[in-house]
Amino acid sequence: MKFLEYKAKEIFARYGIPIPRGVTASRPDDVVDPPLPCMVKAQVLVGGRGKAGGIKPADSLDEARSVAGQILGMDIHGYRVKQVYLEERLDIGRELYVGLTIDRSAREPLFMASGKGGIDIEAVPHDQIYMEHIPAVIGIQPYVLRSLLKELALPKELGDQVGSVVRNAYDLFRKEDAELVEINPLVVTKDGRVVAGDAKLVIDDNAEYRHPEYANLDQDRTPLEQEAHDKGITFIQLDGDIGVIANGAGLTMATLDILSLKGGKGGTFLDLGGTDDPAKVKQAFELLIKANPSVILLNIFGGITKADTVALGVKQALEEMHAKIPVVARIKGVNEAQAKEMLRSIGTHPAETVEEAAELAVKVKSGGA
Repeated sequence: MKFLEYKAKEIFARYGIPIPRGVTASRPDDVVDPPLPCMVKAQVLVGGRGKAGGIKPADSLDEARSVAGQILGMDIHGYRVKQVYLEERLDIGRELYVGLTIDRSAREPLFMASGKGGIDIEAVPHDQIYMEHIPAVIGIQPYVLRSLLKELALPKELGDQVGSVVRNAYDLFRKEDAELVEINPLVVTKDGRVVAGDAKLVIDDNAEYRHPEYANLDQDRTPLEQEAHDKGITFIQLDGDIGVIANGAGLTMATLDILSLKGGKGGTFLDLGGTDDPAKVKQAFELLIKANPSVILLNIFGGITKADTVALGVKQALEEMHAKIPVVARIKGVNEAQAKEMLRSIGTHPAETVEEAAELAVKVKSGGA
């Protein structure tokens, strides 16, 4: 789950992280009492807003409304701006970077900080980034904060504020099941305050059931992706026109890669996971058909999943929806003979290997089979 900046800052404030004053607006007329002077900031679930013209200053109410009107409706990297956040303009003395994420190779949270905030962390030289793994059962210890403040060369009065922000950010990271908590920049104002100038928050989708309060937040999903999400199906629309359905994220991604190597382009990423419930498979296939691919590439390995029950769900979906979309099927594993016979009965194009299936999908799409 991704959060718009203003919503992330509401959560930051709940955990004791200082934020600037701000108000949201969906129309210029909604701008009534902004904290002037202010920055008018596009609210989209993507970075690079400033470079795209989505963050602008305003000094008066009329100017704030005018600027809001310019930003609302903008397209920023494929996202239309539906809301703006009018935020107190900070008198910046220094910009820092603070971030927490998951280092999957180390299987621990990773804390990062830098004295070069306000720019993409990827652009900061590696030797200017402070990094420390945080044991999840122990949390942030005082030595980490002492080491950080020495690295950033902060005086004690600022160091205490930054240390408090870091502790609270880790508390948020842990309790909200976050994958990313990022403050860039963490602003040190000229009058000595430490304030979160921006906020990024991503919460693990797998922990969504623990956070029903976020269930209705806007996400960067297409209508079909939202429908799949509501049904508990992993479905992502891509920019190609070959529908890909497999079981397991690794197999699905590998199928997309091989398809690309064979000259095709995936139009969907649909992961059946470990299900072999024909009704669930049927639901997934119906979603894929709604995406209107030119051809469907089915790549199933029946381990825990039984191949024949997957095939039954596919057969039911195609027959009930009277779909005429060609299907290339490579299916291996438990009960594969029954599965292959069932798929042959509905006119699918069989393949023995994933490479053969990818080549055949490209050929069928171009009318060569």
